[in-house]
Amino acid sequence: MKKVLIALLILLVFGGGHYLYQRLVYAELPRRVRQLDKAISVENEKLIAAQIIASELQQVTRLIEGNLALSLKDSLAEDASMPFMNYVTDLLRQMNVRLVKIEPGQRVNMADYIKTPYSLEVETSYANMVNFLNRLEKSERLVTVEEFELSNSVKRTEESMRRGGFDQRPMSITISTLTLLKHR
Repeated sequence: MKKVLIALLILLVFGGGHYLYQRLVYAELPRRVRQLDKAISVENEKLIAAQIIASELQQVTRLIEGNLALSLKDSLAEDASMPFMNYVTDLLRQMNVRLVKIEPGQRVNMADYIKTPYSLEVETSYANMVNFLNRLEKSERLVTVEEFELSNSVKRTEESMRRGGFDQRPMSITISTLTLLKHR
């Protein structure tokens, strides 16, 4: 009987020790692991956000470098940039937009940039015009759409319909290129 009591006492000590270990020591480990997992996922989200921002900054840097004039005599700072006008006419042709007239305006010198306006008169559908403007704003040059006017005159609309362009509408657009100036 004495051996049984000693065995039972040893069993109770080990059982109690095991119970205390589970409640006090081991229970903290899974909780700590869960906390670390949450911290890791938060840091991963921050890393992904930083990678996205870095890639966008590279695009912004490329855009700025492509529109930076070293002086007022730089080719980007000219009143009428022929490469830009060629790009616009090629884009109009790709988008099935009929160009009636393109006319560069007088450049406006600001403190940090030069703004060169261009007036376009075109005939096209609304969908083609939206596609053209989207592609134009995504170009390598900094371009802003200053003014957009839809002409709804009956004579011009009848004229377009006679040429077979039922959904073709005359439109006037004023866009501006922005050329950044490098300060020394």
